[in-house]
Amino acid sequence: MIKANNIYKTYYDVGHPVEVLQDINLTIEENEFVALVGPSGAGKSTLLHILGGLDKPDKGDILFLEENIYKLNDVKLSSLRNADIGFVFQFYHLLPEFTALENVILPGFISDEFVNKNNTEQRGRELLEKVGLAHREKHKPSQLSGGEQQRVAVARCLMNSPKIVLCDEPTGNLDSKSGEKIIELLSKLNKDSNQTIVMVTHDKEIAKQAKRIVYIQDGKIGT
Repeated sequence: MIKANNIYKTYYDVGHPVEVLQDINLTIEENEFVALVGPSGAGKSTLLHILGGLDKPDKGDILFLEENIYKLNDVKLSSLRNADIGFVFQFYHLLPEFTALENVILPGFISDEFVNKNNTEQRGRELLEKVGLAHREKHKPSQLSGGEQQRVAVARCLMNSPKIVLCDEPTGNLDSKSGEKIIELLSKLNKDSNQTIVMVTHDKEIAKQAKRIVYIQDGKIGT
């Protein structure tokens, strides 16, 4: 589904180059659940953002369904991110003035496939039910626990039926019990809905819930 070929990325810290990724080669197959594991600063999140079209590599190609995404113009790349790639971040990035349902359906309104408000709201309610929050659709983020907010974020990322979901430390801001529920939800999506998932985590116990673990250290894929 997605392939990273010879990816390099360098940042500059007070003028000094820091090689974050060095010659990364990685293939994610359809219906996989892959965990990217490594210590803080290893380059996991940078790689995830590059896979998702959020951060351009200095060298190398990202092929999504055999199309080089960094050869697309900004409009086409934005459309691809909205339609085909779902994102879940450590900090939920919910809009505080919107209800849970409004946060979930927002990507639907800016989709190229937008049909009508009623269909979009129905889809949003179905997703909230899927993540166990049908009874909280009118609640705003401040009225939800951290775990509930993250479940809303997962529902939102599924709004446009993405082909792949990229999760950046999705349990990093949660207590252990809430974190377990998020991982159970992601595992269920992968097993029951064949949702392709790539998850960044520093927690090896959480990573064990994935079907494949890829270790990254010092900007390189290890064994």
